[in-house]
Amino acid sequence: MEGQKLMRERQQLEESIGAIKGLEQTLADSVDLIAMGEEEGDTEIVAEAEKAIRAVRSDAQKRQIETLLSGEADSNDTYLEVHSGAGGTESQDWAAMLERMYMRWAERASFKVEVLEEHSGEEAGIKSATLLIKGHNAYGWAKTESGVHRLVRISPYDSQARRHTSFASVWVYPVVDDTIDIQVNESDCRIDTYRSSGAGGQHVNTTDSAVRITHMPTGIVVACQQERSQHKNRATAWNMLKARLYEAELEKREEAASAEAASKSDIGWGHQIRSYVLQPYQLVKDLRTGIESTSPQEVLDGSLDEFMEAALAHRVHGGETSVEDID
Repeated sequence: MEGQKLMRERQQLEESIGAIKGLEQTLADSVDLIAMGEEEGDTEIVAEAEKAIRAVRSDAQKRQIETLLSGEADSNDTYLEVHSGAGGTESQDWAAMLERMYMRWAERASFKVEVLEEHSGEEAGIKSATLLIKGHNAYGWAKTESGVHRLVRISPYDSQARRHTSFASVWVYPVVDDTIDIQVNESDCRIDTYRSSGAGGQHVNTTDSAVRITHMPTGIVVACQQERSQHKNRATAWNMLKARLYEAELEKREEAASAEAASKSDIGWGHQIRSYVLQPYQLVKDLRTGIESTSPQEVLDGSLDEFMEAALAHRVHGGETSVEDID
C-alpha cells in the first residue's frame, strides 16, 4: 500500500513537472513568434502569439493556486454533504440547486461523482444528499465550501410571488485511505437500517438496505443508500464515519496551530459563507473574500473556480490575501 502511494505521488510530480516544462516551452515559442511577426509586419502571427501567452498566464495562475494544496489530505477524494435549512419546500429546492451546482463543478474539473445518499423533499428538492467526488486534489479544492449558503429569490412556490430567503448548509470532508489509521469503537455507535427514499425502482422501497451510523461521543451522523446491498452500504457508511472523524481531527490540529487558523476554520451551521441573489438584482458574493459575480446562473452551473481560489488563498495566507497577491 505504501508503495502504491509513492507511485501515485511520483506520477503526480512527473505530471506537474511536465506541465510546467510545457508552459515554459509555449511561452518561449510565443515570444519568438512575436519577434518574428513584428519583424515581418505580420499582425496575425503577433495576435495569435499574444493569445497563447494569455492562456499560459491563466494556466500558470491556476497551477500556482494548486501549490497551496499542501495539506495532509488535500490530494484525497472528498465527500460533500448538502442539508436544507428551515423553510420547507423553498429551502429543499435550494439544497437541490446546490447539489446540482457541485455536480456540475466536479464535471468541469474532470472529477468523477457518485451520489451516496439522497433524501427527497415532500414536494420538491431534497432534504439532504451526500456526494463522493473522486479526483486528485478534490478535497483540497472543495474544502473551503463548507458552511451556510443563502439564496434570495422570488419563490416559484409562492402563489403571491413574494421574495424568499432560504438557507442550506454544505459540509466537506476528505476520504481517508488505508494509510490513515482511524480507530472507531463499535460500542460507541448506533447503527440503524431503513428503506431508501431515492430513485432505484421497486426494490429500494421494499428492503431496509440503507444504513445510518450515529457516533454517540461526537454526535456525527452518516448515511448511505447507494447500493442495493445493506452490507455494501454499511461498509461505505463506516468509511464515511472514519472520514468525518479524521476531518474533525484535522480541524483540531489547525485550531491548535494558531488563533488565526481557528478563526478561519469556523465552518459550523451558523457561519454563512456565500450569498446568492437572483431577485431583485443578480449577484453572488462570498462573504469571506469579497469575491463577486453578477452571473448567478453561471455560478449555479458550476463556475466556482474563482470563489474557491480566493477562499483557498484566504485560508492559507489569512484574511487579507487575494488571489492576485500570490502572483
